[in-house]
Amino acid sequence: MNGLALLAAGGPLLFAAGLAVGRLPARRSARDGTDLGTPVARATFRTLHTASLAAPPLRAGLTVDASRKAVRRLRPLFGTAALGLTAEDRLLAWDGPGRHHEDAALDRVRQVLDTGRTQVFAVGCRDPQCPVRWGAAAPLTVDQRVLGALVVLGAGESAPAVRATEEVARWVSVQLELADLDRTRTGLIEAEIRALRAQISPHFVYNSLAAIASFVRTDPERARELLLEFADFARYSFRRHGEYTTLAEELRAIEQFLELVRARFGPRLEVTLQIAPEVLPVAVPFLCLQPLVENAVKHGLEESVERARITIAAQDEGATARIVIEDNGVGMEPDRLRRILRGEGGSAAGIGLRNVDERLRQVYGDDHGLVIETGVGAGMKVTIRVPKYRAGVHSEPPRTAARGAGGLRRHDR
Repeated sequence: MNGLALLAAGGPLLFAAGLAVGRLPARRSARDGTDLGTPVARATFRTLHTASLAAPPLRAGLTVDASRKAVRRLRPLFGTAALGLTAEDRLLAWDGPGRHHEDAALDRVRQVLDTGRTQVFAVGCRDPQCPVRWGAAAPLTVDQRVLGALVVLGAGESAPAVRATEEVARWVSVQLELADLDRTRTGLIEAEIRALRAQISPHFVYNSLAAIASFVRTDPERARELLLEFADFARYSFRRHGEYTTLAEELRAIEQFLELVRARFGPRLEVTLQIAPEVLPVAVPFLCLQPLVENAVKHGLEESVERARITIAAQDEGATARIVIEDNGVGMEPDRLRRILRGEGGSAAGIGLRNVDERLRQVYGDDHGLVIETGVGAGMKVTIRVPKYRAGVHSEPPRTAARGAGGLRRHDR
């Protein structure tokens, strides 16, 4: 019994086992003890492996490059002459002989686009050496929209081959839906970063420039240094590329932010950094720490007349990096904090905390949201645990600054 026959007999649930064509060693045992010596087991293993190779290109969407890579992986599943992928009625990729039948195939693809149903058709060819005499075109759908078609061409029509074409088209459609979700998630993260930038800019920019202006006559060199810090911080905060950065880059931006805060509050601000060097290269979501430090400054300085102490610590915990930001400010009622994190604290209240918490959960999962300890008059301690390695999380190359990044200070001046 060949692969297509297995599919016809087993239905959709045997898609993985049924499409495999080719041979593996006569007997092989999987790690879980499964015997791969039977034809069905070998077919299952072969097809799952092939599908795993075809999936990553399709997660980029229905593009020419992704389609070209995918069809090369998918055609062996059928053992047929040729395979093609289209976006609407435009051919993106073709693998195998019979390319001179492209126009006939696209005529059927247009019917697929109109009806949303699989089209089976005969192919007339005067070339006796051409292996193509039959074809099937199945729809690729995302959110009930037909985006294109999967076209399979071979020597002769068979019910199992039509079933196989439809099953693979459904699998390709799932990969395209996942690609669409990835784009939606990326757009959401970018929107949240824009919201953070909108929060940072008016209040912080005005106060920073006012503080710099106060030094222009009394200490011009100090004013110049602060302007450079402000320029570097603004360049980092408003950059337009990259969802992720390194912990070192994020800490450098925080140091620039705190230097500008010191210009306003002087000795009232005491900052301690406790950073393990081995976690500095860890990739983190862009602007995931600065809003937390800004929150600590707000509750520790702007809402209190006492001396503010802020501690920023980052430790290596094996597979994760543990980051803690702690202040001795006015703190907050736990119930109010819970409302803020649920988005019930008003448009301005806690936007930084809520934004960072949601982004961490989106990237790493619900187990990696903010852990916050606080109480009225008890300050606030925010803990983040970031996996050192996570698929899809890669930092951008370090930015080019107007001057060297310099080293991280262990304590404030």
